Amino acid sequence: MGLIDKAKNAADEAAGKAKEAIGKATDNEKLVAEGQAEQTKANAKQAGENVKDAFKD
Repeated sequence: MGLIDKAKNAADEAAGKAKEAIGKATDNEKLVAEGQAEQTKANAKQAGENVKDAFKD
């Protein structure tokens, strides 16, 4: 996995966490769900990249 991909996935996950936290603080269930979805998407991307890296060797 490239350094840029790792950084982008980490940034996407952090944005999701922030969105979820803001949603919880403002009692906005839609924002909480969006934040959780972004985190899940970032984690899935990272897992896919890890699988690709495992098969490159």
